[in-house]
Amino acid sequence: MPAWNEEEGVVETIRSVPLQKLKNAGYDVEILVVDGGSTDNTVILAKKAGARVISSDRGYGKQYKVGLQMGNGDIIVTGDSDGTYPFEHIMTYVRYLEKNSVDFITINRMDQMDSGAMPFSNKIGNVVLTFFTNLLFGLRLKDSQSGMWILRRTVLEKLNLKAHGFPFCQELKIEAFRKVRSIELSGSYKKRLGKSKLRKSRDGIGNLCALCKKRLEMTIMGE
Repeated sequence: MPAWNEEEGVVETIRSVPLQKLKNAGYDVEILVVDGGSTDNTVILAKKAGARVISSDRGYGKQYKVGLQMGNGDIIVTGDSDGTYPFEHIMTYVRYLEKNSVDFITINRMDQMDSGAMPFSNKIGNVVLTFFTNLLFGLRLKDSQSGMWILRRTVLEKLNLKAHGFPFCQELKIEAFRKVRSIELSGSYKKRLGKSKLRKSRDGIGNLCALCKKRLEMTIMGE
């Protein structure tokens, strides 16, 4: 879980992980919070809630790269620290990954989104970015910006991930759907706890530019 000043949501997010249920099913579970330099009580609260906390430079992609590298699990589940993603359904997604010989799962937030969970402008931005992701890379995603993924650690060495900020999210899906056995499953999305860090116009344009750059790079490489 990447975090930056998420004291209002990090504890509830950690507690939403069905820890005992996973342990009873035979899984060793580590909850890892990657802090990007929080100045509030995020780190203290996360540790008290039972998470292992590691430090990283701030940046969505940077924090994920650190977490993916330093986590110990063979199966990795990701999501934000703001209470929005359905961690309570981790068991269902992990079992699907194992039983269907899938390497990467991304969760579509749009199917079961709570009322008021995402501003209308964000929904429009997501539709635009998902459209161009599908158009430029031949995919059929419904939610290219979802931050909840379930993946096998072994797939990471096959993916060429360069983005340091929010574009990391879409780049991971582009790489995964082209290189390993991947699927998008329906999920839910709740109203965030705490203040959003997203800068709508700047981040949206940045993600769109990153898509064009990624397409150009892959074309030059013959992919």
